[in-house]
Amino acid sequence: MTTDTESAAAPSTAYPPGNVIHQPAGTGPTIWFGDAIYTFKAEKDNTNGVMTLAEASVPPGSGPPPHIHPHADEGFYILGGEIEFLNGESTFIAGEGDFVYVPRGTRHRFRNVGLHVARLLFFFTAAGMEGFFRELGTEAVKGESPTPFTPAQRKRIVEVAPKYDLKLAP
Repeated sequence: MTTDTESAAAPSTAYPPGNVIHQPAGTGPTIWFGDAIYTFKAEKDNTNGVMTLAEASVPPGSGPPPHIHPHADEGFYILGGEIEFLNGESTFIAGEGDFVYVPRGTRHRFRNVGLHVARLLFFFTAAGMEGFFRELGTEAVKGESPTPFTPAQRKRIVEVAPKYDLKLAP
């Protein structure tokens, strides 16, 4: 018979040792996507396809159009600001400290309705959406401003979306 102390000291076999991901503050691939900026902390390649995690800064009035992820769940943790979420046909406001979970197959969108840049963490399970941002966005460079999407870039978003299992749903 083992004691609680002996059990607690026994190594876990759930995850092999040495596979921890540590992404220090201020690091990670950073992409301008229109006028918003996304820094990826976890991606398909370093999580065995399990999840994507990004930190986002979204200016007032900005956010994606309504869309659906048929095979990925999405979650948001609001670090600061006021974000309006679409849930099917209705909307609600989420603020600092709020968590929003969007199950796969749900029509949704988010939009910064505040006066200041909103900051949030968002994740996808399963991973892969970071490829969409990388393919269509531009690498962020310190001291440079974003450039809004051109009509040609917006058209490309529509063309590329299905490749990443994203359905636009205006």
